[in-house]
Amino acid sequence: MITYCKRILSLLAVMATTCTAAAADEIVVGGKNFTEQQLMAQITSELLKAKGYDVDTRSGMGSAALRQAQENGQIDVYWEYTGTSLITYNKVEERMSPEKTYDKVKELDAEKGLVWLDPSSANNTYALAMNKDEAEKMGMTSISDLAAKVKDDGDIDLACNAEFYARADGLKPLQEVYGFEFDRSNIKRMDTGLTYQALKENEVDVALVFATDGRIPAFDFVLLEDDKEFFPSYALTPVIRKETLDKNPEIAEHLNAVSAKLNDETMAQLNAAVDVEKKTIEDVAQSFLKNNGLI
Repeated sequence: MITYCKRILSLLAVMATTCTAAAADEIVVGGKNFTEQQLMAQITSELLKAKGYDVDTRSGMGSAALRQAQENGQIDVYWEYTGTSLITYNKVEERMSPEKTYDKVKELDAEKGLVWLDPSSANNTYALAMNKDEAEKMGMTSISDLAAKVKDDGDIDLACNAEFYARADGLKPLQEVYGFEFDRSNIKRMDTGLTYQALKENEVDVALVFATDGRIPAFDFVLLEDDKEFFPSYALTPVIRKETLDKNPEIAEHLNAVSAKLNDETMAQLNAAVDVEKKTIEDVAQSFLKNNGLI
């Protein structure tokens, strides 16, 4: 009789778990159109699937379109950068510490029905990179050095994406802070991923990169020091619609566990596994989750 009761209780527990997972709404996971974002969308999707959720993944979106889709309820969760929300979405121009940046976007986005979960230690800020040998030859270690060189002879080519060219935290205000200006003919606009290849092949002198990109060490690039601290903090953080979180509060614990495992070095390794070692995003995401005991 005791054994029979135990079996019944065990069956009820399994049924309860299954019903909870089945009752969960479909979670729509978004991501932007570059490697790090595609990785985070895949990691999030695989994790939530492993926890019993029905997941719809929509990565490869532009930044503004993705944010708008989340505000409109079409995307439930994606990983955003604190600096992007502060400056681009909330139009805050005041320079803030990483902690204050997070607190401010959390406060402002709460008014829009969005919840910022725990920030990771991965700060994927914009950066300007050069080939190491060229930087040494020119004696350039900082963006101030770059500004002086451009003002001196002007013959410096920059590769950047179209978004950075037009962003409120992009090229124009960067030039204003550092007191220089590229000639329009020296600015080569291209897709984000192509800036790395253009620099590697010496088609340009300087390229816009993301600080956690694995191609920086792999291609022997050096980052020019942002000595005037122009670029804000871009802490990689999961952001979820409050309505979705209210219905599925345990998602916060799952995604915060991922945040706790991420820093600049880890993110660069994940990015390099895709961009340099040519592994699939699916394989890299699965390995990360398994190696960290998340699934």
